[in-house]
Amino acid sequence: MKRLENKNVVITGGSGGIGSAAAKMMLKEGAKVLLVDLDEKALEKTKDELNSSDVYIFTADVSDEKQVKAYAEKAKELFRNVDVFFNNAGIEGDVKPLDEYPIDTYHKIIDVNIHGVYYGLRYIFPLMKDNGGSIIITSSVAGFTGTANVLPYVASKHAEIGMMRSSALEGAPYKIRVNTINPSPVDNRMMESLEKGFSPDSSDEARKNFEQAIPLGRYATNDEVAALALFLASDESSFITGAIHPVDGGMTV
Repeated sequence: MKRLENKNVVITGGSGGIGSAAAKMMLKEGAKVLLVDLDEKALEKTKDELNSSDVYIFTADVSDEKQVKAYAEKAKELFRNVDVFFNNAGIEGDVKPLDEYPIDTYHKIIDVNIHGVYYGLRYIFPLMKDNGGSIIITSSVAGFTGTANVLPYVASKHAEIGMMRSSALEGAPYKIRVNTINPSPVDNRMMESLEKGFSPDSSDEARKNFEQAIPLGRYATNDEVAALALFLASDESSFITGAIHPVDGGMTV
């Protein structure tokens, strides 16, 4: 039997590197998947690439409560109940000193990374209460420590861990498990953006510095992060909740 046979999955940030990699793995394991993202064209491209009748898409801005409620209603319409919620959408923002940080970018990070995660919990939780399920929140190693010049991002990743812990306690009576995955730098668009922010004249130099901080000496791949999400989505992790799960090549050791 496949690991997610007859399971209904919602993935936010569904057209991004980690989200689309997770969708591919979960579809292969028997799931039906609703992908949510802000970029309609990117969603359509991802759906075409996945090439499955069990994948659905919905365009929404996770920082807008009404749009989050709408994607939850779409999930209810498609599936009735949700078994797995990969609460994955997030943005990185700029690399600037705290006293120079653009206020509009600060608010956008808080809106997407904190409010977006909370709205998702708020509106998907009721679709899990009857049958239980697994919620996975994409946080970061940035949720463990401080990093200069990315204060809003770091703050948001700390907040996601707090939301996970509280919602895990609230979900336990309903057999809803909630965990975070906390990647180190991942070889995708987000890290390319951060590299340019940290070292505008030489993003390669920024990458080398990040890699030197990782004992395994390289970035994670999207698939490596998605594989952890798949494990937490499956019944193999049935006694794991309220936990932080680094996938970081030893970076936080």
